[in-house]
Amino acid sequence: MMSTEPAASLRQRCGGDPNPPIDYRMASLRGGGTGSASWEDEDDSPGEARLALETAASGDGDPAAADAPYVGQRFPTHDAAYEFYSGFASRRGFSIRRHRTEGKDGVGRGVTRRYFVCHRAGSAPAKPLAGAPRPQRNRKSSRCGCQAHMRIARAAGAGTPEWRVTGFSDHHNHALLGKDQVRLLRAYSVIPDADKDRILMFAKSGISVQQMMRIMELEKCIEPGSLPFTEKDVGNLIQSFRKADQEEGSVDLLRMCENFKEKDPNFKYEFTRGANNRLENVAWTFASSVQSYEQFGDAVVFDTTRRLIALDVALGIFVGLNNCGMACFFGCVLLSEENEESFSWALQVFLNFMNRKAPRTILTDQNVHIKDAIEKELPNTKHALCVWLMAARFPSWFSAALGDLYGDWKNEFYRLYNMENTRDFDHGWSNMVNCYELHGNRHIASLFASRNLWALPYLRGQFSAGLTASPPVSKSINAFIQRFLRDQTHMTNFIEQVARIVAYKDQAGEQETMLQNSQNVNLKTAAPMECHAAAVLTPYAFFKLQDELVAAAHYASFQLEWNVFLVRHRTETGDGCSVTWKQSEELISCSCQMFEFSGILCRHTLCVLLTLNYSQIPDHYLPFRWRRTKPALPESLSRAPTQGDASERVNALQSMVSALVSEAAKSNERMDLVTQEVSNLLYRIKHQPVLLHDSGEIVRKLQ
Repeated sequence: MMSTEPAASLRQRCGGDPNPPIDYRMASLRGGGTGSASWEDEDDSPGEARLALETAASGDGDPAAADAPYVGQRFPTHDAAYEFYSGFASRRGFSIRRHRTEGKDGVGRGVTRRYFVCHRAGSAPAKPLAGAPRPQRNRKSSRCGCQAHMRIARAAGAGTPEWRVTGFSDHHNHALLGKDQVRLLRAYSVIPDADKDRILMFAKSGISVQQMMRIMELEKCIEPGSLPFTEKDVGNLIQSFRKADQEEGSVDLLRMCENFKEKDPNFKYEFTRGANNRLENVAWTFASSVQSYEQFGDAVVFDTTRRLIALDVALGIFVGLNNCGMACFFGCVLLSEENEESFSWALQVFLNFMNRKAPRTILTDQNVHIKDAIEKELPNTKHALCVWLMAARFPSWFSAALGDLYGDWKNEFYRLYNMENTRDFDHGWSNMVNCYELHGNRHIASLFASRNLWALPYLRGQFSAGLTASPPVSKSINAFIQRFLRDQTHMTNFIEQVARIVAYKDQAGEQETMLQNSQNVNLKTAAPMECHAAAVLTPYAFFKLQDELVAAAHYASFQLEWNVFLVRHRTETGDGCSVTWKQSEELISCSCQMFEFSGILCRHTLCVLLTLNYSQIPDHYLPFRWRRTKPALPESLSRAPTQGDASERVNALQSMVSALVSEAAKSNERMDLVTQEVSNLLYRIKHQPVLLHDSGEIVRKLQ
């Protein structure tokens, strides 16, 4: 279907002049013009001119033919002729390109003839031979030998130079495109300058290309897919912005790392350079992150699913879970390429940062390059797939295939995911595939083939600190990582942002630890084991153990052998869990493997310990990573004072005082104790010598 859009608006949208050179056209029809001027292409016969006029007039009934070029039409410049022909081509359903120029001998004569041809004119260029020095992209050519063209010639006489159409053919040997297709041709995929500015702003804000397109469609009140440019055009434009700023951004990035290193000698960073000495990869971590890893680095999530749109690099973040159930930051990498070599480098650097201490378990997304890198660099570390990273792709994988049944299928997936044993999982998976008719679905086949890396029945014997089984934990870590992606513009700003987020998270973690250590927990059973666990474990870990201890009261144990017990729910008669107890070594294990998986004893083992009249849980079943720890002095207070951090230290002290007041207000006894201690402390502070920092010299002064 041909376009019915007015010619003037089409010309303006495609970059042409909305007012075609009507005066030249009318002058040629009247036979007017510069009668004294001669033309460089006088060999055109009247028959050819008449044929061209008939071709232009017929146009196969096409309304666009009314504005077709014709022999004798005049233009002030060759660019004006090109724009006119381009506007005509856009309405007809093709695009044009400049083909060749011709000239005649003589001083000052220059170019006297130009050819504009259909974009499908000519033949495909020959591919280079195998082993040629310059490789060529393997893409098909659209050229098919189309003969449609327009030829113009320059006036040779004195006065203002003009260009006249001396040849025109509108016969194509291919189908012409409709309005919705012709706009996608490269010649018409033009991004206006105003839209370029918007795209650059969106890119700096980290907005994806798809989101950019939708926002601009809504702003212009047009249907989706109606912009005069494509997502590929936007991506190419963003890439050109990045290339222009890449060198400057690389220098600023390394300078920022050096500045952090000067302020904190324990700050660590490494980088690599590629071709032309350009920055390729960079990784960094903070002193507090290394300290957190020493305590909680047994299970690590390496999330590489994010990209920094404004920087065109892959973002990799190492995170874990502390004893209070809060996400803790271990390290960050920016990778220019997502291949095995880059991921191997990232893992090597991470181990160097953490004093070569490898995690027991590392959880990642489905990525064959990461899998190969982990096998190479962390041979003794269990590799598992993080189910909540995988589940982020489920809507695109299954929503279209399942339709309204997608929600029910997702519930069934998580039911199978949390099953106790592999036999029931495999049987349930087969029933699920049959029920939802997912035979032959490649995503279902891929998930089942890799089930030993993500399904809980296959992972229960491997410690993960609850990083895979707890939805609140996954949401907390996701929210933590998302904060890194906000308001990032340049690399230097991104590193500063990460530093601020980590510092805030560290301070929040210190406050949470202080509050949990002073928190009174409510006991739900009369078991002495509960009181003992409450005094040792953090409230986060204790509440998980308490749930198991409460459930243990509904289970019964049956001694099968001298050290083996069968434990099952009192209302069940089938098979239960097998618990093995070695009294001499105080070792207990359960077939459900909950302790091996989470570090928290299960209800089955607690039931046996209660049967054996234990008043305390054996010490080695209260892992240090879940214990209450003495709150460390905040880094901002413990480090040596430096210029410019006075306000930060004051804020940290105010936070501690606020927590102290909150705890003291819980009872009159606490208030009396705090009042007395603070009075004594205030008296000592007033008589403490003051150290002033002046130009690097320490001056002792008595108040």
